[in-house]
Amino acid sequence: MTGALIDAQAHAALEQRVTELETRLAFQEHTISELNDALAAARLELVAQTGLLRRVMDDLRQARTVQFPDPGQEPPPPHY
Repeated sequence: MTGALIDAQAHAALEQRVTELETRLAFQEHTISELNDALAAARLELVAQTGLLRRVMDDLRQARTVQFPDPGQEPPPPHY
């Protein structure tokens, strides 16, 4: 009977370890999914911000070209 009790205890301990590992794995999978979603959102935001920055830079170039068609006519920076 002692051998059967030890086997039952060992089986219960092993099952508890497997359950703990399954729980940890599920948590990690959930965390990875959340991180993936956050990364995808950040990438979309980066694309939007990059597009906005390009448009602003193009507008600035166009405004400078209209105001100062010849780069030699552009006034010196304020520190001169």
